[in-house]
Amino acid sequence: MIAQALKWIGGIDGSLELIDQRLLPGEFVKLQCADVSQVYDAIKTLAVRGAPAIGVAGAYGLVLAVQKSTDTDLKQGLSILAEAKDHLASSRPTAVNLFWALDRVKKIAENFVSANPNASVQSFQERILEEANAICQEDIDMCRRIGENGEKFIKSGAGILTHCNAGALATAGQGTALSLMFEAQKKGKKFKVYADETRPLLQGSRLTVWELKQAGIDVTVLCDNMAGWLMKQGRIDAVITGADRIAANGDAANKIGTYSLSILAKENGIPFYIAAPSNTFDLSIKSGAEIPIEQRNADEVTTVGKVQVAPEGVNVYNPAFDITDAQNITAIITEKGVVEKPNVENISKHLKG
Repeated sequence: MIAQALKWIGGIDGSLELIDQRLLPGEFVKLQCADVSQVYDAIKTLAVRGAPAIGVAGAYGLVLAVQKSTDTDLKQGLSILAEAKDHLASSRPTAVNLFWALDRVKKIAENFVSANPNASVQSFQERILEEANAICQEDIDMCRRIGENGEKFIKSGAGILTHCNAGALATAGQGTALSLMFEAQKKGKKFKVYADETRPLLQGSRLTVWELKQAGIDVTVLCDNMAGWLMKQGRIDAVITGADRIAANGDAANKIGTYSLSILAKENGIPFYIAAPSNTFDLSIKSGAEIPIEQRNADEVTTVGKVQVAPEGVNVYNPAFDITDAQNITAIITEKGVVEKPNVENISKHLKG
């Protein structure tokens, strides 16, 4: 079974349904978001997470926003939408998919009003929902194609290391990094996955392991600081992760700890792959040095669950992401194909293809 992280329920007066990922694997609970503030909170608190998934959630958040539009003057609807867009964009700063989806829906709304100034509020709302649904469906399709393009990198009998969660829970479809594994499984390949627990919020042990077990894929969880020794023993044949933003030169932001894995993989002669949809590329950013890194609350580090594991009041450094240098990335796999040896030229050529 492959989980469905989020879906829209109903028509223009509907709501967004999310799996509450804060509670997995202990509890399986679905949230119903009926207004923008609830979507904002779900993104901010990681009830929904993963770059593609929060992009889709943001798009549906704008659908919820324009539900409040009742004035026959569609400019009011645009004003409500713009305010909601800015609010949702402030929820998390690193993943580019959120801003991409919000900008896309806003542009569609503006174009609709410009071309149809006397249209009804209902038709305006329907156009916004149509675009959000399109973004969701495109993500589903992209995830499948990413898996199809990258499953060749998983050989039968291989040991695959992954970090954080880049599965169905992080997207509207079957995931990015995990999509390769699901597609390899469909072809009858037998392989073993090692999943870093991914401190401090344990998305690897809580979410990735849960997903892979649900799908019947052989998976072993390990502490993050065990990965290098596993590589040294020759038990890892490839590292596959997702990404939240990729700069024009191929530097990639992903969950904190990914950079370290890329160094360990390089030292041990192991290929390091990133799987991500093409809208994860941000060509306005020249290198990873320009990608904003989200800093999160100290209690994520000082507590596990509700148990205090560090002295009260201690200083804490808690970046949510780090940057993997393009030179450490063997290839980037998207729905369009594979970018070998990512750099400005190869990425530009890939995205234009």
